[in-house]
Amino acid sequence: MSHYFFEGFDTVKLAEQFGTPLYVMSMDRILRAIGSLKTAFEGNIDDIKISYAGKAFLNRAMCRIVKKSGIGLDVVSGGELYTALCSGVDPKDITYHGNYKSPAEMREAIESGVGVITVDGREEISALDNIADAIGKKVDIHLRVNPGVEAHTHEFISTGKTDSKFGIPLGEVGKAAKMAKEAKNINLIGLHCHIGSQISLPDPYSLALEIMLKTACDLREEGINITEINMGGGFGIRYTEADDPFDLEGFAKNMGENLRRLCSKLNFPIPKIIIEPGRYIVGPAGITLYTVGAVKNIEGVRKYVTVDGGMNDNPRPALYDARYSALAANKADIPAEEYEKVTVSGRSCEADTLIKDIYLAKVVPGDIIAVLDTGAYCYSMASNYNRLAVPKMVMTYGDKAEVIEREQTYEDLIGRDIIPSWL
Repeated sequence: MSHYFFEGFDTVKLAEQFGTPLYVMSMDRILRAIGSLKTAFEGNIDDIKISYAGKAFLNRAMCRIVKKSGIGLDVVSGGELYTALCSGVDPKDITYHGNYKSPAEMREAIESGVGVITVDGREEISALDNIADAIGKKVDIHLRVNPGVEAHTHEFISTGKTDSKFGIPLGEVGKAAKMAKEAKNINLIGLHCHIGSQISLPDPYSLALEIMLKTACDLREEGINITEINMGGGFGIRYTEADDPFDLEGFAKNMGENLRRLCSKLNFPIPKIIIEPGRYIVGPAGITLYTVGAVKNIEGVRKYVTVDGGMNDNPRPALYDARYSALAANKADIPAEEYEKVTVSGRSCEADTLIKDIYLAKVVPGDIIAVLDTGAYCYSMASNYNRLAVPKMVMTYGDKAEVIEREQTYEDLIGRDIIPSWL
């Protein structure tokens, strides 16, 4: 039987060589995605910056790819910032986000010299100003605006609607901007918004851009000069055939045309535009390989195919009913008419359904299942539930395949445990 090949690599051989469960990331696919973004946006917007959203997937290898590609990096925690700095990313290319930043994280960001800190609320302005004053540094900031735009995606990943923990409501942006203007160590240079994730249509972005430009115009009347607008990310990918494709070229053209039209209408200088794709860059660049451990057929109800991973290495199906495509990697030539409907289940002590009601070639214990498009938010959200280890990760590039994350050991799992004195 023929095997499923991923970027030229026999996935069954990868499973045999490195074991399962196994994350596989393709650097070639990551670079192609970054190249496509550059081509699309640089051809339609004169002053554009692409900044990778590290929350989708971040480790030292990914930071090196970001640096090699000449794009920026968006981080949301001290841990992400530390990873980036240890990997040689220029702090001026880093934007620090997050709806909560501890005083220690603010200090780390300011001391390291990150390019921009995106402020999520008015209280943060005072805290940043005080810390910057103590350090003796000035801080460039963006205000994260909640534009009140419904992105028509899952409610858990829709972040720009009015009822959201993220950003400053439109009615309070003027107060926040005035506060930033009066702070002696703060330099407000831009506005930021992020309306959600896994979005396939341009309309929500068009509305958000108009709101952001009008807000910048209002601030100009108050003597505040906004030169940068960060539109966030959220560009959708196709996990299954039911997902609408994202028209990158059309989207970039639409944004460029809207930008020029609106700026002309508002008599506002065209600002620098920043986008922050994460999933779009790494989602299709990853797959996860599992070994089938058991097949349980409940007559007239369901056939369960249990694999050696699950919600600990991919919690997205459990969190918000995310859907994936998959195939039997060692039976890639089986015709579709011979497939059977099964539910792929994980090994955790929960329902732990990875994929419900999917048609696969008939599998038996020992077969390899490849789940596709797992490059985003699987490794980064992985856990040790049931004291299961986070899997190993391999990166491929050209004809090379090397480990970029070793698998956790039992020693790793107990390494931070401390037994109290009374035990």
